[in-house]
Amino acid sequence: MKIRSAELIGALSHALDITEGQPRGHCHRVCWMGMKLGQGINMPREELADLYYALLLKDLGCSSNAARICQLYLADDRKFKADFKLIDGSLSQALRFVLTHTGLESGMAERFRAIINIMRNGGQISRELIEARCHRGADIARQMGFSEAVAGAVQNLDEHWDGSGKPEGRLRREIPVASQIALMAQVADVFYMAGGREAATREIEARAGTWFDADLVQVFINLVEFDEFWEPLAAPDLASRIMALEPEEHIRLADEDYLDRVAKGFAMVVDSKSPFTAGHSTRVALYADMIAERLGLPAAQRRQLTRAALLHDIGKLGISNGILDKPAKLTEAEFATIKSHPTLSAEILRGIPALANLVPVAEGHHERLDGKGYPRGLKGSEINLDTRICTVADVFDALTADRPYRKAMAVGEALALMQKDVGAAFDARCFAALADAMRDMQQAAA
Repeated sequence: MKIRSAELIGALSHALDITEGQPRGHCHRVCWMGMKLGQGINMPREELADLYYALLLKDLGCSSNAARICQLYLADDRKFKADFKLIDGSLSQALRFVLTHTGLESGMAERFRAIINIMRNGGQISRELIEARCHRGADIARQMGFSEAVAGAVQNLDEHWDGSGKPEGRLRREIPVASQIALMAQVADVFYMAGGREAATREIEARAGTWFDADLVQVFINLVEFDEFWEPLAAPDLASRIMALEPEEHIRLADEDYLDRVAKGFAMVVDSKSPFTAGHSTRVALYADMIAERLGLPAAQRRQLTRAALLHDIGKLGISNGILDKPAKLTEAEFATIKSHPTLSAEILRGIPALANLVPVAEGHHERLDGKGYPRGLKGSEINLDTRICTVADVFDALTADRPYRKAMAVGEALALMQKDVGAAFDARCFAALADAMRDMQQAAA
């Protein structure tokens, strides 16, 4: 099956939308508006190609500050991010935002301490959050094989024309044009979805000379006079229109190696969401491949399994870190939210033909052989071998890594605990293969 890289990245961009708390299609709408802006200033075709991918991938680093936002503001990171995009950065709006979004469900003393800390250190906190997001996003773009121009556009997304942006405070022409366009399109979409065309236009005009180059703002104003600029944003075929915007001479197909790189890149996005899951997807992929090797699975199947393991938790991007990182026992409602992530993972992957074969693993890695798992309560032969392998690898890594509610277990302790559930939760052959692999590793390290 042949798939264009643009189609793959465009489909996966929906995972970035949910991480930012944005309505589905945010990156697509931003891409449409941004490319029209790029064409409006007569960007060369080579630069348009870089702009195209920068627009779809602008939020690659968005998960990296989620845990810190929850910790500092005692808030749902997804709602916090969505609402924060609606303020203009002025002191009055920032103060009002802090007061109305910090610790609303916490005790008065805890909320007061959090607000005081933010008031005292707000500038540094803001810079650290944006720096983490921008640098992480640029690093992931490079890992996925995109040009330095794409990485630079992602890294400088939050810089402002007048030097008031972050993290570097770049001024005017120091900011890549692609970054300026991406930020303008982002602001336009946020306000368009919140208040319509007029709200978006007013907000862009209001930021001329501060956030944005006034000349670029004028190009935007000229474009928005035409229905042809706005109507595709709500059209059911927007994804197809986005595909058509990719400069023809830069179209590339996603081969097997490229699919591997993209899977690794989005695994980095997933694992960046919580300090407790740093490296989790990569380790699950490693353990799964170890099991598959000992079971004698062919190379092609092992490659597919590795991709599935890398992306099995992509649905967690849609869950607040207030739940993911909670050290206390989850409420019934919170646990129900956690249990929704396999379904969300499956929904994201199901819409991508080249990755649709990963859906059974993504959706089923919390199922149990005895039917007591979730989300569908599958049992026995209803759970395929790849999913059984990933389940064993996933649980083993979870037990041997720190979690908010406990410290990491030793390898032997984790295996002993899992042994008790062999036949009920875990496939006996898969568990035995993992245990053999761990024994070999320990002997090699001795």
